[in-house]
Amino acid sequence: MLRRNMSGQPVCSESLPELPLLLAGPVLRRVEASRMVLWLATSAPVRLRLRLDGRVVALPECPSLQAGGRLFHHLIDAELPEPLVPGAWTPYTLEVADADAPGGWRDLLATEPGLCHAGQTRPGFRWEPNVASLLHGSCRKPHHGSGDEGGAGDGLAEADRLLQRLMAGESTTAWPSALVLTGDQIYADDVAGPMLRAIHQLARRLELPDEVLPGVVADGPASAQALVDHPMGYYRREHLLPRQAVKSGLRDILFGGVAKPVFTTDSAHNHLISLSEVLCMYLLVWSPVPWQGLDLTPPPGLSPRERERYDREAAALDAFVQGLPAVRRAMAHLPVAMIFDDHDITDDWNLSAEWENLAYGHPFSRRVIGNALLGYLLHQGWGNRPEVFGDACRHLAAALAQPGSDEHDAAVTHLLHFHQWHYVWPTEPALVVLDSRTHRWRSDLSSRQPSGLLDWESLTDLQQTLLDRQAVLLVSSAPIFGVKLIETIQHLFSWAGSPLVVDAENWMGHPGAASAILNIFRHPRTPQHFVVLSGDVHYSFVYDVKLRRRTRLRTGARSPDIWQICSSGLRNTFPSGLLAVLDHGNRWLYSPRSPLNWFTRRRHLRVVPRKPEGLPNGRRLLDASGVGLVELDGQGRPWRIRSLLADGRDVSYVPREAEARWD
Repeated sequence: MLRRNMSGQPVCSESLPELPLLLAGPVLRRVEASRMVLWLATSAPVRLRLRLDGRVVALPECPSLQAGGRLFHHLIDAELPEPLVPGAWTPYTLEVADADAPGGWRDLLATEPGLCHAGQTRPGFRWEPNVASLLHGSCRKPHHGSGDEGGAGDGLAEADRLLQRLMAGESTTAWPSALVLTGDQIYADDVAGPMLRAIHQLARRLELPDEVLPGVVADGPASAQALVDHPMGYYRREHLLPRQAVKSGLRDILFGGVAKPVFTTDSAHNHLISLSEVLCMYLLVWSPVPWQGLDLTPPPGLSPRERERYDREAAALDAFVQGLPAVRRAMAHLPVAMIFDDHDITDDWNLSAEWENLAYGHPFSRRVIGNALLGYLLHQGWGNRPEVFGDACRHLAAALAQPGSDEHDAAVTHLLHFHQWHYVWPTEPALVVLDSRTHRWRSDLSSRQPSGLLDWESLTDLQQTLLDRQAVLLVSSAPIFGVKLIETIQHLFSWAGSPLVVDAENWMGHPGAASAILNIFRHPRTPQHFVVLSGDVHYSFVYDVKLRRRTRLRTGARSPDIWQICSSGLRNTFPSGLLAVLDHGNRWLYSPRSPLNWFTRRRHLRVVPRKPEGLPNGRRLLDASGVGLVELDGQGRPWRIRSLLADGRDVSYVPREAEARWD
């Protein structure tokens, strides 16, 4: 039997390589003066120890979670015997020994030369508590470029190229203190056919257990394994996803309403469903190793149109896989901070109270969402703030051991009521990461209206976190200061009762949340310098924001310096023609001196867009895949803001002094 690899070359099944011990990682997570956190996945149970700069670091019992016969996840949370030296190059390695045998330590990374940059024999990092630069981005869709979206590339690979230049002395940029991923690290709701094919083969190879699926539609698959061979298993999964009748208005009450889909994404044809699918998806987007030897010939039963789409997606995924060694290397050298957005779970996740009632009220949709949350905990949340996940990891271990069991449902319930996803890293300025997905402020007007991105209690806690700091790096998945024309369009659709049509999620869409977040900026004891890092929208931009002069004189408030910096996507773009129209319309209707600004919730703020270098016709919105790079001075103020694009361009955002006159 012949198999084909991602490059289309035949592979004999008898010659498939043995599954390597190190499947994914190491991913460097949280680094402090006396602390280092690493994540990795292996194909066998092992004991682990860390060597830092050649010395063995004594470790407490290393938490490990078994997900299958050949899949084990590990998190090293090491207390360092001596504080790290700021700015010093610190190489590290991992040593492993058999789980049930004493001694026998061997170097896990010795067979991974691709993890190191030229001239190095070990991966490493530079710890610097004072942030001089950082990288950030969001929205990384593996099969982007398979349609009419334009060029693809991968912003995380560009991050690695920057590190290569720094190691070679070819750049004067300071070593980035962190790689901040602001959402949509995976697309659980938009999966390519060849990716789903790879997921299913990898699940079998890793011996992941089957999972009973609750509440499926008639003639639907009863388990995860049955889903693989189901006639609707590829490109037709939207027919398996649940629909529920909803009666929220007078017309619906009188005439019975309609059955609405629980999942609102337009790309649900291959929506991830089972826990094993989610686990494999993460391995396949972070590491080239799991792709080895997979058979990506199309599954049987595809229509000619589906087969054509499958081939296009396979070509796009081929380019994606070619870049994974660089992605893996970058994540091994930079502390990676992560937070979810909707596509990590499903499109429009928790957008409104109605959406929540529909999604969590059906056992099948509840399980699908819960499985994505379990995957997020295991691969992302765990390393952000390990100390708060003790109970969550115990529930997760039970779910991994018996997918589909009562313990699995209990784990989902625990995470749906878990409210510690947000976190603060003690850098200078501090990195304050918001959870704007599970702390929603539900609308008092209608269950269909979009919820606020943070509720009153969370905004109050945020205010306390910010008090008396000089500067802060504030991570909000959705921009706090977005494009006003787009926000106006979203508001109109929300007013008409159709917020899902335009993904009406923005900070200004909910009166309470908008007022509270703007009051935080006006508070006299909150930071003088705010750098807001965002993603989500599939285009990049930079805004300089100030309190208007009359507001300052009336309230006596000082005027904080605010920079709204959005970098999106790492591997995704906005429809270019539509974005050009919106960009042009926004500049005409909502220039900094336009009277229309006084009809927005941000009327007391002056928002001045920067111009990306090299864009034609005065464009302010950059539509290209890449990663953002922010460089800060000693007071936490950005002195240079750039996008490193996947096509090789280096785009700076130029302040528009001519547009910065005060009222």
